[in-house]
Amino acid sequence: MSTCKNPFRNALLATTMLASPAFAADVTPDRLVNADKEPQNWLMNHRTYDGQRFSPLTRINRDTVKGLRIAYTVALGGVAANEYVMSTPLAEDGFIYITDSAGVLYKIDGRSGDIGRIVWRMDPGQEKQDRNRGAALWGNLVITAANWPPRIIATDKDTGKVAWETTFSDTPEVHMTSAPLPIRDKIIVGAAGGDGGVRDWMAGLDAATGKLLWRSYTVPAPGEPGSETWKDKNNAWRTGGGAVWVTGSYDPATHQTIWGTGNPVPMFDPTYRPGDNLYTNSAISYDPDSGKMNWYFQYTPGDMWDFDEVGTHILIDSDVAGQARKLITHSARNGFLYTMERSNGQMVSAKPYLDNINWTKGIDQKTGKPLDYDPNKDIQTYSGIANQNPSEPMKKACPGHAGGNNYWPSAYSPKTKLVYIPALTNCEDVSIDTAKHSKERGWNGGAFKTAERYESNLTAMDPVTGEIKKNVHLPYPNYAGALTTGGGLVFVALLDGTVAAFDDTTLDEVWKFNVGSGITTPPISFEVNGKQYVAIASGASVSSRARLVNTPELKDLRNVTMLYVFGL
Repeated sequence: MSTCKNPFRNALLATTMLASPAFAADVTPDRLVNADKEPQNWLMNHRTYDGQRFSPLTRINRDTVKGLRIAYTVALGGVAANEYVMSTPLAEDGFIYITDSAGVLYKIDGRSGDIGRIVWRMDPGQEKQDRNRGAALWGNLVITAANWPPRIIATDKDTGKVAWETTFSDTPEVHMTSAPLPIRDKIIVGAAGGDGGVRDWMAGLDAATGKLLWRSYTVPAPGEPGSETWKDKNNAWRTGGGAVWVTGSYDPATHQTIWGTGNPVPMFDPTYRPGDNLYTNSAISYDPDSGKMNWYFQYTPGDMWDFDEVGTHILIDSDVAGQARKLITHSARNGFLYTMERSNGQMVSAKPYLDNINWTKGIDQKTGKPLDYDPNKDIQTYSGIANQNPSEPMKKACPGHAGGNNYWPSAYSPKTKLVYIPALTNCEDVSIDTAKHSKERGWNGGAFKTAERYESNLTAMDPVTGEIKKNVHLPYPNYAGALTTGGGLVFVALLDGTVAAFDDTTLDEVWKFNVGSGITTPPISFEVNGKQYVAIASGASVSSRARLVNTPELKDLRNVTMLYVFGL
């Protein structure tokens, strides 16, 4: 690991493109903790530390949304061919910050409300494209991840020049794909790339300098707690996965940050890595000062379907049996919505949000473990219906390997007290290939296929009781996620280019617009000069476009990277 403070490095050259001043106040830790006091802004990846992705703005509401139209667009990309966008935009006082698949960071001036001008671009000079889920604001810095090689970069918010850069030369194979999370005087980041045979980690950096302060691996080394759950003779822990590629949440009251971890590797073959494979497929609570693990909960021990659980862990306050409780809720990739105690991960409820789950017979409501989980087995059989082993033919697994809900975020409304889950509905046939256990052959350990269309549901669910209140089926996959608002709306976007708003009580569709290109970025809402806007970027990721194989009507759909800002 090394830290570079040279802002003039050629590959990181930034260009200022605005004639008028564009200075803004520092984003202090106090502003981030109290982000709800700035409803006009979207200051961090999930807007607030609780991960709810709820905007309290109300000017765009059930009655006015029918008048929503494009206010302005901004063309992104231009660094490489076949680009895409997966970044949650940030918005502060009319300025928008967004990244593309080349890791390029844009500052866009949208203060006028009818045009977006690029103020500057910071190009990190990536060797090739990769997933990039956005930026963080801290002080006078915009902090982003970059890959090839992996690093974290802090850019001066006013000038677009690089203030510091931290590289991870001792683990060059990892990817940095999630938006960083600022907590007090630190920047918390997670490493990904696990599916390529990588042992991933969490880290804390000094926010002012980028200095690495701590690092905690998500797959333990021999002798460390949890290492006994890797029972193979292949040293599988060295390439075991546990990727962290979605930004975590943070509870200021208890000073703990909760992140989800990815699947064990090889993803489809448990015979190579017998055991529960901690701490993959888990929710992990960390002390952000030291990186010490407070507690963990593993969703699918010994996973054999790529059911990683990197998705958002949402913090909510609710009543359980008449008592006020501090909770976490998570719409798992395996098809269940889990709600647990924030202090220790103790289970409150775990109920299905899909109606076709077959990999398990259900979830034990006390432990949160699958009913057919056997702690005495090195390789789980679970329901038997979808179980995989090398001597058996390909079997249908429901949900398919992409989920359910995946990295695209669910959202929660404190007004309705419901969580809104965007999820794929298809099943897939999964096979094992015991030869795919190397860098040369790939680390999948098998393959998947399906003849079904990839479609999706939007489900409104009570996170405490597990009751499904409403459910609507959508004709195309939602790889973008959801946004809830104080105006009683839920916004989503689909791979056919549709952006839509639904009534948060009835789930009736009340507005939609098709931008003509697939979307894999979550929507946000912000306000400038008393006017509310909804922003989202088009440009579907490579992996999401693979889900359109059985939708021939979209075979000629173009892939365009564009920021769309909608207003009344």
